[in-house]
Amino acid sequence: MVRLNKIYTRTGDDGTTGLVDGSRVPKHDARMEAIGAVDEANSALGLAAVVLQGEAASDVQRLQNDLFDLGADLATPGEDFAPSEMVLRIVAAQGEWLESRIDALNESLEPLRSFILPGGSEAAARVHVARAAVRRAERAMTALASGAPVNPAALAFVNRLSDYLFVLARAINAGGEGDVLWQPGANR
Repeated sequence: MVRLNKIYTRTGDDGTTGLVDGSRVPKHDARMEAIGAVDEANSALGLAAVVLQGEAASDVQRLQNDLFDLGADLATPGEDFAPSEMVLRIVAAQGEWLESRIDALNESLEPLRSFILPGGSEAAARVHVARAAVRRAERAMTALASGAPVNPAALAFVNRLSDYLFVLARAINAGGEGDVLWQPGANR
């Protein structure tokens, strides 16, 4: 368990921050952009969780924990993505769990007839905001991956997470009946 007695350390006052391996990088480094985007996505999920109930609320709480794992994974540079007692890594099973949840939710949904506008109910709208934040985190992670090794399981996880949130928003919107459908060119 992590224990934080003191919130400020002053070590970042020079514009750098520490990584798990003890190295320091600028706070604007691509790795920190990815970690920050994951944190924003987690915060958006927290906002959605406030209005969710039942299994959706439990799923989101689990996913918020997984997003902290993802942040720790991203904060651990290197090419060895094997988890250990001292190194926290996203593993394939976390993405597979998301796939099973997507499949279960999707069973009761009507097939899509159009693209969906983010909205419907308040809960679905909040989930759509979280989905968009997760997509931003994915873009930041792929930008990082263009110049540094990134755990492939982490990239798959974040991609699957946005898929899950899309399907969850549809399920929340009365099984898709409350979805707001895009009407191409409707206001020309």
